[in-house]
Amino acid sequence: MKAIVYHRYGPPEVLSLEEIDKPVPSDDQVLIQVRAASVNPYDWHFMRGTPRFARIFMGLGKPKSPRLGTDVAGVVESVGRNIKRFKPGDAVFGGGKGAFAEYACAKESELALMPQSIPIQQAASVPIAGLTALQGLRDNGHLQPGQSVLINGAAGGVGTFAVQIARSFGAHVTGVCSTRNIDLVHSIGAEKVIDYTREDFTAGATRYDVIFDLVGNHSLAALRRVLQPTGTFVACGGGGPDKSSLDLLLPMFQQLATAPFTKQKLTGVFAKFNQQDLALLAEMIESGKVKPVLDRTYSLGDVPDAIRYVEGCHARGKVTIAIA
Repeated sequence: MKAIVYHRYGPPEVLSLEEIDKPVPSDDQVLIQVRAASVNPYDWHFMRGTPRFARIFMGLGKPKSPRLGTDVAGVVESVGRNIKRFKPGDAVFGGGKGAFAEYACAKESELALMPQSIPIQQAASVPIAGLTALQGLRDNGHLQPGQSVLINGAAGGVGTFAVQIARSFGAHVTGVCSTRNIDLVHSIGAEKVIDYTREDFTAGATRYDVIFDLVGNHSLAALRRVLQPTGTFVACGGGGPDKSSLDLLLPMFQQLATAPFTKQKLTGVFAKFNQQDLALLAEMIESGKVKPVLDRTYSLGDVPDAIRYVEGCHARGKVTIAIA
């Protein structure tokens, strides 16, 4: 089968399309014929081996696994002996190992039946971004009906899901984006949109119950100024591949240092795959509460270009990979 592989850390040029053996599922795995995948910052961090301390888990000198890609949508080809929920022919989406390929294996607990009301490219865009938005707002932000939430980076992959999910929770949503994305962010449910090229929301008078920061371009002190005294700040990554390990760790150290002295809650989110949340996202899509926003689609052989584009941090919604 054809798959994107890499044998050393580096920029997108380290990726190549190669012919490799078709994977064999273990007793607890499902083998998926991949029809579509999508690109996430998660992928470029693995590709570049950043932050460097994470190489303890990724592989010190070179990647432990030469396969790349996680978000997957496709059809079940075969199942391991312990699989109960899925059978060959089922259309599924979720997290797979090495999704930038014609076939990929996945754990049963990290898959759900694909929503039938959307094209497979949109289904492939959901897993990491959708789970990050859902868990960040619900579990970390504890967002309630009637509360005000500001989403910094509202036009990106996670941001477009976050705006819609927050609106479905009954919150008053303010999105922050660039001039060209104002209409988009309004159209997916934001009551107010702030153009960051013309206005700094941290200098305004409005205070928010929840700030969901997907960009990381403001100091923690500035963000706390526009957070309610008992509000919650939720951090989620931010910045491109040039972010250093210190850049990524500094907010965590700041949160730990200030936590004892404030009633404001400072937290972060890292998406956790689970079948229940994937199924919930599918329900939200089927009911029309959430509609994935796609920027562009690339072929399997053009994955390096797709990652290079996403690394630029200006994608509108999600970037997907079509696999013939």
